[in-house]
Amino acid sequence: MSLAAGRKADILPLMLPENDAFKRAREIFNQETIADYLDKNIRTIRRWEKSGEVPKMAQVALSELLKGRKEVGEDQAPYGSRNNFTFIDLFAGIGGTRLAFESAGGKCVFTSEWDKFSCQTYRENHKDDHEINGDITKVHERDIPDHDVLVAGFPCQPFSLAGVSKKNSLGRAHGFLDETQGTLFFDIARIIKAKQPRAFLLENVKNLRSHDKGKTFTVIKNALKELGYSVHDRIVDAKCLVPQHRERIFLVGFRDGEVFDWDALFFPQVDEGPTLSSILHKPAETPEEPYTVTFRKKTKVADKYTLSDHLWGYLQAYAEKHRQQGNGFGCSVVGPTDTARTLSARYHKDGSEILIDQGKRKNPRRLTPRECARLMGFPDTFKIPVSDTQAYRQFGNSVVVPVVEKIAEGIAASLRGEPLMLPDTAFQSNLPGMVAEDKDGLLAASA
Repeated sequence: MSLAAGRKADILPLMLPENDAFKRAREIFNQETIADYLDKNIRTIRRWEKSGEVPKMAQVALSELLKGRKEVGEDQAPYGSRNNFTFIDLFAGIGGTRLAFESAGGKCVFTSEWDKFSCQTYRENHKDDHEINGDITKVHERDIPDHDVLVAGFPCQPFSLAGVSKKNSLGRAHGFLDETQGTLFFDIARIIKAKQPRAFLLENVKNLRSHDKGKTFTVIKNALKELGYSVHDRIVDAKCLVPQHRERIFLVGFRDGEVFDWDALFFPQVDEGPTLSSILHKPAETPEEPYTVTFRKKTKVADKYTLSDHLWGYLQAYAEKHRQQGNGFGCSVVGPTDTARTLSARYHKDGSEILIDQGKRKNPRRLTPRECARLMGFPDTFKIPVSDTQAYRQFGNSVVVPVVEKIAEGIAASLRGEPLMLPDTAFQSNLPGMVAEDKDGLLAASA
C-alpha cells in the first residue's frame, strides 16, 4: 500500500454514516466546544466538517465524549432525579450545584462554563442533550431555554458608576440594574429579566457582603428586587456537613411570592459536623491510582503527595518568619480528628492550608484530589479526568454539594407549594457566624 493510500485509509469517507461520531457530536456541540475537547484549532474542525474527512482518532475520541449520553427526549435525568422542575447552570464549574439540584428533582436544560478543563470534568460526569456554552457574555437571552430555576456562582466584582453617570447626564432615569453593567452579575440579571424564572439561587464568597464597603451587595439585592423577586440570603458554614470550615453566602429568590424559610432547612449545628477521618483514604479501600496504591496488601496514599524536605523546610521557615512579625500566616497540619481550613483554588501550589500529619518520622502530605472531592461532598463515583493541578483548582472553586442539596430541596418544596416543615428545625439564626434578615429586612449579624 502506498503512503498516500495508507493516509487515506485513516480518513473517513466524505459521506458520513448516520452513526458517525463527528456528525452526532455536531448535532449537540458547537465547533468551538469540539475543538477544545480534541485540543485542535477551530479551523481544523471547520475543515473536517466542510470536507467530511475526519481522522479515525478524532472519531474515537468523540465516541468517548458521546458514550452514555442520554438521547433527546429522555425524561430520566442522571442521579435518579424526579424531573419536576427545570434549571439552568451558569458559571457551572464542574457541576457541583447541578448534582444538588438534580438530587432535588431538577432537570438541567442549559449549561455555561468557559474554562476548558472544567468543561472536561463536567462532560465526563454529566451526560447531556445540550452543549456546554462558553462565555455567557456572548450568549443572547433568546438562545437560553425557558426554565424554572436559575442557579449561578459568580465572581465578586465592583460596580462602576460610568453607565449611571451617562444616564444622569442625559436626564434619563436609571435603576439598580444599570449599575451592574460591565460585570458578570449583569449577565445573570439580564437573563432573569428576559426569562423570568420562578426562582434563583446565587452563591458567592462570604465577603460579598462587605465588598466595596457593602455597596456591591446592596446593588445586587436591589437589582434583584427591582426585577420583581423576593430575596432571602444567608451565610452558611459547610463545617456542619463536611470537615471543612467554609463560609459562603447564598441568595435565594422567588418571583411569585413563594414561601421560603431558611430556618426550615435542617442544617446540623456547626460543632456537630464530621471530622477529617470521614474523607481520608483508608487501608481497606480499593486502590485508585494515581492517588492510592497497594502496599503490603493494604491501600496507602501515593508517595508523591508527601512534601519534599525542601518544601516542608521552606514552609516551616516562612511560617516562623511571619510568626515573629506578628502575622497570622502558618501551615495548617491536621489529623483525622480535626476539621480543615477552607480548600482554595491555590491548593495545587504547596498545599499549606491543609496538610495531613503523617507522624514525627515523615513529612506531612497534601490531600489527594479524591480526598478534596470528598471534602467538597462529591461522591466517589465522580470522575476526575484532569491533572492534579487542575483537579485542585476545580474542587477549590466548587460548592459544597451537601450544602446546596439542602437549599435545593427547600427551593423545590417551595415551588411545589410545600414549604419544608422538618421536626426540631436545627438551623438556628443565632448560630455563631450566621447572618439572617430581621423582620424589617435589615441585615442583623449574630454574635
